[in-house]
Amino acid sequence: MLFQNKSPIALYSWFSTVFLLGSMGMFLFVFVYQSIPGLAHSKLSFITGDVWYYRSELFGAGAMILGTLLVAWVGLLIAVPIGIGAAIFTSEILPAKLRILVKITIELLAGIPSVIYGLLGVLFLRNWVYKLLTPFDPLSGDTVLTAGLLLGIMILPTIMTMADDALRNVPAAQRLAARGLGLNRAETICLIVLPQARAGIMAAILLAFGRAVGETIAVFLVIGRQDNRWPESLFSLRPLFEAGQTMTSKLGGSEVNIAYGDTLHWGAMMSLGLVLLIIVGLVTHLSARLIKCGAVHA
Repeated sequence: MLFQNKSPIALYSWFSTVFLLGSMGMFLFVFVYQSIPGLAHSKLSFITGDVWYYRSELFGAGAMILGTLLVAWVGLLIAVPIGIGAAIFTSEILPAKLRILVKITIELLAGIPSVIYGLLGVLFLRNWVYKLLTPFDPLSGDTVLTAGLLLGIMILPTIMTMADDALRNVPAAQRLAARGLGLNRAETICLIVLPQARAGIMAAILLAFGRAVGETIAVFLVIGRQDNRWPESLFSLRPLFEAGQTMTSKLGGSEVNIAYGDTLHWGAMMSLGLVLLIIVGLVTHLSARLIKCGAVHA
């Protein structure tokens, strides 16, 4: 009954969808199954613990989760105002032909491999950060701040292009109506366009956050990869000026090879990957819901 009167294209689409869903389900099953030893050993302290020392079978990922969130938030603080400002400029001010040229140029930045960004960070950015932080007596330029600044550059095209699309989805008739009521261009943008595009803009920010959380090689090259950097106070800025560790930089390092073959250690590493998968999955799902909400209200 399911395949009755179905065209070959429809059948191909159906099987492709089932294959993709099955693959995703298999990936999730593998992560959950192989994470069981690590989660059973550490329990809640896997999330809340701040000491990771595999030789003593201590697996607390709290410092890495905090480092991941810190670099992502620094990246967002850099990319969000610049990206939204650029989106407003391209969407509301530039002529159509020039807008396309500028947008394509910025989108090309998203196609640059992560390792290239990482190498540029090693060559230039960490030296600039080291000079900037000289009053704080840093050990090197490999810091959480360096990784965050680098991520800000990397996620900028995502925020800019998606925010531009959200702004362009606001009907032109509403802009004309606002101008007819006496609003100038700036008032129209702030009071009419931006409020209606907020769902799409928030989706852009969330997708950029997911990209920042999941970035590996660029962060790996500039963060310093130092474990157990839990701050004395969560409100302290000192961790930004020191080397740190993220979930991705841990998973991209040599410890994965060391862990393979040790059931407990490997389970802890897979648990780390599962936590990362859940965070990125939730962020992506929420952004998709926001995009759908924006499309309904457009």
